[in-house]
Amino acid sequence: MTTQSFTRNYNDHSNDSGFQFEFCCDKCGNGHRSSFIRNNAGFAASMLKAAGSIFGGAVAQAGWGADHLKDALRGPAWDSAFKSAIDECRPQFRQCTLCGKWVCPEVCWNHERGLCEECAPDLREHAPAIQAQAAIEQAREKARDADQMQGLDLSRPLSAPGVSSCGQCKNPLPSGAKFCAACGTAVPQMPAAAGRKFCIGCGQALTPGARFCAGCGTASSG
Repeated sequence: MTTQSFTRNYNDHSNDSGFQFEFCCDKCGNGHRSSFIRNNAGFAASMLKAAGSIFGGAVAQAGWGADHLKDALRGPAWDSAFKSAIDECRPQFRQCTLCGKWVCPEVCWNHERGLCEECAPDLREHAPAIQAQAAIEQAREKARDADQMQGLDLSRPLSAPGVSSCGQCKNPLPSGAKFCAACGTAVPQMPAAAGRKFCIGCGQALTPGARFCAGCGTASSG
């Protein structure tokens, strides 16, 4: 029997009743399954073994004999069915003459170039991805050219915004705290900025023009 050249990616779905194979694209894995071919020896063996499990005795011995007959015919029968499956499924694939892979024409074949898309990518399909990648690279370049520091001075020690600690015990202090909750040490208050007003009740900064404090409701002193 002559050898058959076809994709190395296949799955054997054969069983005792017959033969069936699935061949897959070497690139994306999409596949085609061949028609089921009945194995007469295997089918007869299955029927005799089923009868033997019911009736026993001589019928069961006949079932084992048929099983040996099936084993004797398994090689040639499998080879013949595999050849038929190849002849049936080969037209569903294209072989790239550059890399030798068998690929599906629907997804992985460049019809204009006559090669698989790994060897000759379809630029029209790749164009959207290329444009998106170029846009990302341009955005990175613009971000590098722009000042992302916003005046941040890295020459002096910094802490996270709104986070401070007690000078005595280093306990974290919530924003606006006047005393440390852990040791009771008074928290130094920052001098008021020029033109800014603060609530006489809680010390919170007042919104310009506000008549009452948004924090505690105390009337503004004017």
